[in-house]
Amino acid sequence: MSEEKKIPFNLLHPVPLMIVISGPSGVGKDTVVQAMQARGMPIHFVVTATTRPPREGEVHGVDYFFYTQDQFAELIEQDELLEYAFVYNDYKGIPKFQVRDAWETGKDVIMRLDVQGAATIRSLYPEALLIFLTTESEDEMVRRLVARKTESNDELKMRIATARQELKRAKEFDYVVLNREDRIDETVDTIAAIIRAEHHRVNHRKVVL
Repeated sequence: MSEEKKIPFNLLHPVPLMIVISGPSGVGKDTVVQAMQARGMPIHFVVTATTRPPREGEVHGVDYFFYTQDQFAELIEQDELLEYAFVYNDYKGIPKFQVRDAWETGKDVIMRLDVQGAATIRSLYPEALLIFLTTESEDEMVRRLVARKTESNDELKMRIATARQELKRAKEFDYVVLNREDRIDETVDTIAAIIRAEHHRVNHRKVVL
C-alpha cells in the first residue's frame, strides 16, 4: 500500500483514552462507575486517594486509597499525583502509577472526579475526555443528597450549595449524560456509546503524562 493510502489510525488498537466521569455531589458518580465495573468493561477504573476517613463498608485500595494528611503531603512532594485538590476539608487526588500501568496494557482509564478535579485535568491534559453526569432537576439532586445521610447538617448545607454552583459548569465538559434514578443501565449504555465513538475518531485524543 502506498504511503498516501495508509490509514492514519488503527481501529484494532486505538489510542487509550483518559476518561473523567464527573458531576456535582448527588448525581450518582460512584453508582455509575460501579455499574460499569459490574459489566466487566475492558477499562481500568482508577482508585482515588483521599484524606477523609472511610465510610461504612468502604475498603482501602478498592473504593479509595485512604491516607493521612502527612502521607498525602508526601505524595504531593514526590510528584506522584496526576491531580489533587482540597475539597470539603479533605484532599483528593489520582496516583499516577495507575494510569501508566493501564495504558501500557492498552486499556482506557476512567476517573471519577468532582467538578474541581475535572477542571484540573482539563487544564493539564486538554485531550482528556470529560463526561458530566446530571439529574433530572436541581431538586432531584438535593433530594438524593439528603437521602444519603452521610453528612452532618453543616456539611450537607455546604455540599448542596457547592453542587448548585457546579451544575452551571456542564458546558466545560465534552458530553452531558442524564443519570435518571432506577435507570442506571441507560446511563451506562450512553457512556459506553460515547467511548466507542471516541475510539473511531480520525484525530485521536492523545494524552501524554
